[in-house]
Amino acid sequence: MTDTVVQSLHRPGLALGVLAGALALDVSGLGVLNAALPSIGERFHLGDSTLQWVMTAYAVTFAGFLLVGGRLADVLGRRRVFEVGVALFTVSALVGAVAPGTGVLLGARAAQGIGAALSGPAALALLTETFPAGPARNRALSVYAAVGAASFSGGVMLGGVLTQFFGWRSVLWFSVLLGAAVLAATRAGLPDGAGHRGRLDLPGAFSGTLGLTLLIVGVSSDGASAWGLLAAAAVLLVLFVVREHRTDDPVLPLGLFRIASVRAASLAAFLQYMGSVGMLFFAPLYLQGMLDYSPFESGLALVPMSLAVFLTANFATGRLLATYAPRTLMAVGLVLIGVGTGLWVGTPDDGNYVLYVLPGLVLSGIGQGLNFPSMTSAGLGGVPGEQHAVAGAVNVVTQQIGASVGVAVMVLVAATTDDQLAGYHLAYLTAAAACVLGAAAIGARRQA
Repeated sequence: MTDTVVQSLHRPGLALGVLAGALALDVSGLGVLNAALPSIGERFHLGDSTLQWVMTAYAVTFAGFLLVGGRLADVLGRRRVFEVGVALFTVSALVGAVAPGTGVLLGARAAQGIGAALSGPAALALLTETFPAGPARNRALSVYAAVGAASFSGGVMLGGVLTQFFGWRSVLWFSVLLGAAVLAATRAGLPDGAGHRGRLDLPGAFSGTLGLTLLIVGVSSDGASAWGLLAAAAVLLVLFVVREHRTDDPVLPLGLFRIASVRAASLAAFLQYMGSVGMLFFAPLYLQGMLDYSPFESGLALVPMSLAVFLTANFATGRLLATYAPRTLMAVGLVLIGVGTGLWVGTPDDGNYVLYVLPGLVLSGIGQGLNFPSMTSAGLGGVPGEQHAVAGAVNVVTQQIGASVGVAVMVLVAATTDDQLAGYHLAYLTAAAACVLGAAAIGARRQA
């Protein structure tokens, strides 16, 4: 162990705080502008189909560049890539905060996604490098996962509060401040994380990144252009797989998918984010548009979900993982996410919050709190230490694809009827069914 690592272990709280802070930036980056969507739409005169790109532009580049980010962290050094990612995220948030129009805002959001794609895999690898295997690492993973699981809904809540009192631009200014704080503490709190021998496979990086990007853009589009984008994505991803089979230094070691826990974690990650992000995309549209909540009130309305996620992940899931396999907790978590989302099918256009909104939020939050730490643990199970960054990237890629697909599919489903509320209900039902079916698949595999 290097002197840097030993020194880092003398400040475990600082190290964990830096890594958890970066994770909060990355995860909340997807949802922090959620409560501000109506205000942004009004400011730039955007409809729902265009407005979704304020969230999707971030998710597209986040998912598209994650594999490259993971490989760069493993090759060039985890802390170095982590710092570059946090810096890019922070500068991009600053550009978004002063954006004069839609194009600049969407460009800044896309750049934020690239920054998150660089810092995210490196952070998870740094955590396993900083904390030795055993109780210290298990506790660190539990806290890290609890922060990650709560950050999306917490970001939505915070975004509502800031939008209400200071306007939607203040949401991005907050990201600037948090990013600067994380960056300032990085060198004092984290080990150097020297890279492993190897190189970045440029043809694989290009085909994989562009293929993933076109895939997410395609599912978020409509009409003939969507099919063209999806066809191009399919070709590039096939070329990517062929390339990864042949190269000695793959961006994505395909052998990872021979590990059953990695496959299960990927499915769980996809479905959690499909259900929860899709659900929360419609939350401010329903709460503000139909129940006449203010941005502050709609953000505050989501606090119970954040609390349920954090409390479950931090105080229950770690203990349960000592008794039950991650696969079992992933299946239970997905069922609860599905049931919680499905309960929103009963929301009326003048519904009572406690009766119609709160139960679904709490159940979904408990499910996320069970699933997120479990899939984080499973996603690294059986993976060699030198591949932890890219394995973490695989898990986060599936999260972001799930988020993008979830929002896109639920928006498309909601648009199949002229009745806006009925469209929302169809969207919730679609996400709920996907989560429950996925849980059944994970549970059945455990019995096999």
